[in-house]
Amino acid sequence: MQVFVTGASGFVGSAIVQQLLQQGHGVLGLARTAEAAEKLRQAGATAHEGDLNDLNRLKTGAAQCDAVIHTAFNHDFSRFKASCEEDRQVILALGEALAGSNRPLIVTSGIGLLHQDRLVTEADRPASAETTPRAASEEAVHNLVAQGGNAYILRLPPTVHDKGDHGFIPMVIQMARTHGVSAYIGEGSNRWPAVHRQDAAQMYRLILEQQPEQRVFHAVAEEGIPFRQIATAIGKGLQLPVTGKDEAGAEAHFGWFKHFAAIDCAASSAQSRATLGWTPQYPGLMADLVPGIYF
Repeated sequence: MQVFVTGASGFVGSAIVQQLLQQGHGVLGLARTAEAAEKLRQAGATAHEGDLNDLNRLKTGAAQCDAVIHTAFNHDFSRFKASCEEDRQVILALGEALAGSNRPLIVTSGIGLLHQDRLVTEADRPASAETTPRAASEEAVHNLVAQGGNAYILRLPPTVHDKGDHGFIPMVIQMARTHGVSAYIGEGSNRWPAVHRQDAAQMYRLILEQQPEQRVFHAVAEEGIPFRQIATAIGKGLQLPVTGKDEAGAEAHFGWFKHFAAIDCAASSAQSRATLGWTPQYPGLMADLVPGIYF
């Protein structure tokens, strides 16, 4: 297939591009900058210049291809709700370009949207976008499916890890460096699921190739790692003390990130594994929290 990939030069997107090309697919990657375009060309993909703000360019890219994988998102947390609503419009535009063709669209979402007193599953849905803004992306997908579209949701854990990560784990590491201590909140028993980015990339590809009836998937290799364990590994990596923080201390240490540091969203991928035959093969998070990768 020829696949249009948004976020194609990003941390997760570049791994997806690599997976697709290795399996004989062609890739048209959205490139916001000349640097991103060159990176795609060097990888063996074709660059499609444009960004998420130009819906017509997105439609043009999607219309040229047999499938679309959407991984791009504006992570400016100072305007998070607006970014989420913009992503809704992006997804609807991509769906419009594919309408009536049965060509698949795979949209990225987050497991952190879901909160239960148990392992969350693929059958769980987040609260509405009115209370959980990031749910706008999933609402857009369900809207497309209701209209006959061939659309899927792939939920990623709070940490997708590997060398080159610039997500939550590097943020937590930098906060530890800044404050001279690696911290967790309360007992640190809240759990983060995790996946290696190459395992996540494989799941995108398997959905694309199999196009199953199931519509929601969890790229989860480890169901829930206690945040205290993550903080302890970071303390070891930085040779810093590790300590729990109360509410006030957590606010001072984590700042705006406190909400994410407190997330408890242990998740199952049993249904995804059974449907796709997906088996994670790359190292777990603790194996990656070592010199040369994160330190």
